Amino acid sequence: MATDLAAEQIAAAFARMSGLFLTAETVETALSMITALAREMVPHTAGAGLTLVDAAGERTSAAATDEVVRRADALQYELGAGPCLTAWADRVVVRIDDLDTDERWPVWGRSAVELGLRATLSAPLVTGGSALGAMKVYATEPFAYGSREDNILAMFAAQAALLLAHRIAAADAEQVSARIAASLRGREAVALAKGIVMARDGVDERAAFLVLAAAARRQRSTVLQVAERLVASTAHRRR
Repeated sequence: MATDLAAEQIAAAFARMSGLFLTAETVETALSMITALAREMVPHTAGAGLTLVDAAGERTSAAATDEVVRRADALQYELGAGPCLTAWADRVVVRIDDLDTDERWPVWGRSAVELGLRATLSAPLVTGGSALGAMKVYATEPFAYGSREDNILAMFAAQAALLLAHRIAAADAEQVSARIAASLRGREAVALAKGIVMARDGVDERAAFLVLAAAARRQRSTVLQVAERLVASTAHRRR
């Protein structure tokens, strides 16, 4: 019953936040809100963080509620091993009951204890066939988390992954649109430059392009750059 209530609370919170992902300017704010909500939703949590892993395997702490979380995460990246990275790589929830005695990542565990942390829970951010990274929470007391917290963080991470996937898809679409727009602007500049050369030299379109290409070779530039300069200088002279 408690888990059902947590699921309803998580779904409601993310429904309210989903609008934040509509613009790139609010991504950082939304990620910060997600980690803050994770700290509130998972009992006994002192700090939460969100790690993203790109296609090249580059890890980034996209958001963290506290500096100690960033330091603990950075050490995992430096060592190339730890519960958060394992949660991402194996797509499983990873729990450490006591960082002082757990033997899976002893070097990282000892350093985390020195930072004042004693327990941690990590869940993968999975959507479709992709693992985007992992969400993790930390506690200052050992045995702070159990199966209930496992389920809460897993549900939380699933909602976060869905929003992140939508944001990434939107960003990709924006990049494609920008490239198409740049290509169209380039074609327009070359077309205008050819028109200028045709009118100036009394040549056809093919000959005009060869004039631009020859200028590009002489100037060790591209045809587009030559075209843009010619269009700009012609417009300036006409003012």
